[in-house]
Amino acid sequence: MYKNLVIIPAFNEEQTIEEVVRTSISKADICVVNDASRDKTGSILDRLAQEFPERLYVIHHATNTHIPGGIRDGMKLALEKKYNYVVTMDAGLSHDPEMLPQFFNYPECDVLIGKREKVEGVPFYRKVISYLAAKVLNYCMSSHVFDWKGPGISDCTSGYRRYSSKAFTSIANATLESRAFDFHMEALTIAYREGGKVEEIGIHYKFSNSSFNRRVLKLAIAFAWKLLKRKWGFAK
Repeated sequence: MYKNLVIIPAFNEEQTIEEVVRTSISKADICVVNDASRDKTGSILDRLAQEFPERLYVIHHATNTHIPGGIRDGMKLALEKKYNYVVTMDAGLSHDPEMLPQFFNYPECDVLIGKREKVEGVPFYRKVISYLAAKVLNYCMSSHVFDWKGPGISDCTSGYRRYSSKAFTSIANATLESRAFDFHMEALTIAYREGGKVEEIGIHYKFSNSSFNRRVLKLAIAFAWKLLKRKWGFAK
């Protein structure tokens, strides 16, 4: 039987973190990485960890590491505890925890991306950014410079994902360049370039308060540009 772990990075999520944990805990073991929250997130998690000592792992960060540091620490825990799959999920209820069984029961692959088929409240600019990111990333993962379609992944930036042990081992041991939401692009390229099988499953996505801002957008653009330069042979 497969061992499954849900990794949830959390920063100032006192309004939703208890609901997320309680809804998810019956479906899989949970690792919440409290990324130096300044609200009551940490104390809520400590209380829940006492209630669910066998199912809930809590990692507290003293300083904010954003998505890359949070998810990678969860992946390192999954390696230590010998989990077969991990699912990464948002702490703000943008991702429906009730869908976790569909991720875990999906046939074997290395990265299973929750493709945002039905969305609520997503600003138009966010849709445009996701669309362009998918175009760029598919091209960067293609077999040659004139292959514009690449693997044809439709949602390259969704953070609701399942990673196989092979995939999350590679990501956990990699020297990451990403700083924020660009982690989702980097993690996908790491898994794909090592021969990982990537598939997608439709999800319902609700837009919530997000730490996505101009700085984060600039970091994502810079990372995409770095991938493009490597594709064209201008950088290593």
